[in-house]
Amino acid sequence: MANPDGQWEWEGQSGKKYVYLVDGIDQQFQDIPGNYIYAKEASPDGWTPIYIGETGEGFGKRFAGHEKGPCIEENGATHIHTHYNTSLEVRLAEESDLRDKWDPVCNKE
Repeated sequence: MANPDGQWEWEGQSGKKYVYLVDGIDQQFQDIPGNYIYAKEASPDGWTPIYIGETGEGFGKRFAGHEKGPCIEENGATHIHTHYNTSLEVRLAEESDLRDKWDPVCNKE
């Protein structure tokens, strides 16, 4: 599961590490921009990313009716990891770095 403080560190292809907050998939989210990862627990000490994305409109708006919802659900996502960030350039770089390393199943469609 997440660390006791509710965080998880994801490493990108570049080796850079990003700290994400971990919440249940049904959590209510504020409309703050950032990066997010739909994930499922892979072991007591790990996660499998199902979908990696970014949003400028805010998490609350983005997660409502997500177009990848069926794929995310079919692949067993149980949590959403979030990393708040207002810079579009930084969000896109982070998303690309993480996707390049993890190659999530729902990013392939």
